[in-house]
Order: sequence, then C-alpha cells, then structure tokens
Amino acid sequence: MFIKRSYEKEIMDDFSITDSRIDSALNELKLVNRFLGGVSTSKTGFDILFNNSYYETITVLDIGSGSSDIFQSLINKLPNLKIFSLDRNKKICKVIKNENTGYPIFGDAIALPVKEESISVVHASLFLHHFKKDEIKKIIKSSLAIAEKGMIINDLRRSVWALIGIKTLIYLFSKSVMVKNDAPLSVKRGFIKSELINLLEELKITNYKIKRKWAFRWLIVIPRNYL
Repeated sequence: MFIKRSYEKEIMDDFSITDSRIDSALNELKLVNRFLGGVSTSKTGFDILFNNSYYETITVLDIGSGSSDIFQSLINKLPNLKIFSLDRNKKICKVIKNENTGYPIFGDAIALPVKEESISVVHASLFLHHFKKDEIKKIIKSSLAIAEKGMIINDLRRSVWALIGIKTLIYLFSKSVMVKNDAPLSVKRGFIKSELINLLEELKITNYKIKRKWAFRWLIVIPRNYL
C-alpha cells in the first residue's frame, strides 16, 4: 500500500535550530538506527561494496551525518573505517566533535567541499528523502565523483504500514518534539522502488544493487564502475 510522496519540510531541515531539540532528536535517532535497521543496513552495504574484505583503511564521507552514530555501532565490526561527518547544522558538528564520532565538516552535500576520488565511500543514511528528485540526482552525481569505491544509501521505504508503525512507536516511546513531528514526515518523504530505479536510470547508472531491509528501509549500493 503506497502513499503519495510528500515534500513538506521537517523541523530538522531548519539548520538554524541549535537548542536542546537537536540533542533530544539525535539521542532518539540512535535508538532508531540501532533497533530499526540503520546499523544493519549500512553494514550490509559495506559488505557488498567491499565483498566482505576489509584490509586497508577506508575513508568514509557520511553526508547529512547527524551524529554519525551508525559508525559508533560498526566500529568493532569494521575497525578500519575513518569517518568524516558532513552536516549543515553547526550544533550537530559540535556534537560530532564532542562525542568523537567522526571528523566534522560543515558543508553542503549538493556542493561537496571534497576533491574528486579523495574518499573511499560516500554514505548517506536517512538523508536523501529530505530532498526533491533533481537535488537527489545532484547529490548522487557529486558523491560518485569523489568516491573511489562507490556510494552506500540507506533510506526509508514509503508505505501506509511504515507510517502506521512509526506513528505507533513515537506515540509509545518518543519524548522528542522534533522526532514526533519529523518521523511521520520522513516516511511520507521516503521512496518506493520504482522511484529509485527511475532516478538511477536518469543518472545513467546501470550497475547497482537495491535491497529491502528491516524496518521499511532501502539499501542502494552503487560501485564506482556504475555504468
């Protein structure tokens, strides 16, 4: 069961917010990633892209990073990752620095402040749904230009059941004003498979993997040789 994709802005899209709402939302997003597929989905993406072989240091640009908490959970399984966390919210960059979850970079994913092929992997978790189609295409194109190995996308699958599920969870457990507002909107701004395939086809990307993951997630892995 599908619902039409929404383009309504989330509270988190206001980068001027630097108060306690950010801390509360980041703490709850850590639980979402741990228990609702964020960590496991990204881990599968790295396994696919590197064929389960991790011998050298892998530099990761985590765009729209939030606190990059996924990599806190992955550090024991993927010890050779070096994380650069890019976000447009200055408060979040301070959180990253204070929690030592990555090397914070204040910047815009549409105009990445990174040289071509200077990063092993670009990682985008719960990020692309914040944008319109043309913006997503720009982000993917610029990400693949700087990524030596490829790009891993971890995002939301849009459906009525996902919306019902997230509304139930936030009613029962959430105390964050931002999460209560943004979580249902995020689901409405998520994707169905045909939208992702059409987007990749328009970018002339033919070599990729797309998988359904728990819970109501999409995993898209695009290697550097994507043509």
